[in-house]
Amino acid sequence: MNPWPGYHEEVAVFSNYRFKNGQILDALKVQYFTIGTPKLNADGQPTNAVLLLHNTTGSGKYWLQDDVAGRLFGPGQPLDAQEYFIIAPDAVGFGRSSKPSDGLKGQFPNYRYDDLVDLTHKILTEKLNVVRLKLILGISMGGMLTWLLAGKYPDLAEKILPISCQPGPMSGRNWIQRRISIEAIRNDPDWNGGMYEKNPTHFAFAAPIGPMMLRSVVRLQEQASTRKEADAFYWDFVERAKKADANDRLYQLEASMEYDPTPNIGHIKADVLTVSFEDDALNPLEIGVVEQALKKIPGAKHEIVRAGPDTLGHLSAKKASLWVKYLSDFMS
Repeated sequence: MNPWPGYHEEVAVFSNYRFKNGQILDALKVQYFTIGTPKLNADGQPTNAVLLLHNTTGSGKYWLQDDVAGRLFGPGQPLDAQEYFIIAPDAVGFGRSSKPSDGLKGQFPNYRYDDLVDLTHKILTEKLNVVRLKLILGISMGGMLTWLLAGKYPDLAEKILPISCQPGPMSGRNWIQRRISIEAIRNDPDWNGGMYEKNPTHFAFAAPIGPMMLRSVVRLQEQASTRKEADAFYWDFVERAKKADANDRLYQLEASMEYDPTPNIGHIKADVLTVSFEDDALNPLEIGVVEQALKKIPGAKHEIVRAGPDTLGHLSAKKASLWVKYLSDFMS
């Protein structure tokens, strides 16, 4: 039993959905949940809706974890479920939304972030009659989708809070570590163009590059302070990768390759607060991407969480205790 008021799960089905690249899926499913009760205006449109977008290794269920939901949705908390109508989808390729492992395998359409943005907008406008959001909040990939949504649909949200992501084209070490994993899968001798019967496993030996890059170098050193511990870290993630569907992971990574919100950054009308972490090696502050983008958005603010004993590198995004105070101030 979910403890949050008005909790409801739904599956939206889009018939003959055409992806940006022209590929068509006859029945595309997008799973999402809502919490709370919509407050409707005279046109029957919710006026208290909030959209939450998950990261690349998660799903909408991330927002229901005790250490996340317990800091966001309770009475007097920044997204009090008695006050807000909260919407959290599983992006296509993740969770219980349509993905390659459902059966199409390597014949599944090659979706991109622009497709995820389009489908999210359709959920809001066609399924929930939401034309204006109080807030879009996203972590990591969800933050990237937040930038894209706010730029493509400038009137969609009053406020946006992208966390642990950069409003610039996919590049640098972020893309390099993705490319390593992509090529490891595509060159796995058992991948068979994605039409394998048994999940390939050779690619898994390169998979730990991802979790290694996600961690603060300090936290990683604490976790792997000897060669034996470093080996244990490596082999643990090799085994985890072997259990994950190779096509699902490949598609999730390749979906980001065309990410570039910069053409529409200047179109954003929402109030903007973005949060970065000083020890996030995946989105290094030194390259100045955030500052350059925010120059185009009047009043936009950037909070930087300094590295400390509680920060986890890029994984800090998943630790709501590190950013909830900024959300609270932003919403009030």
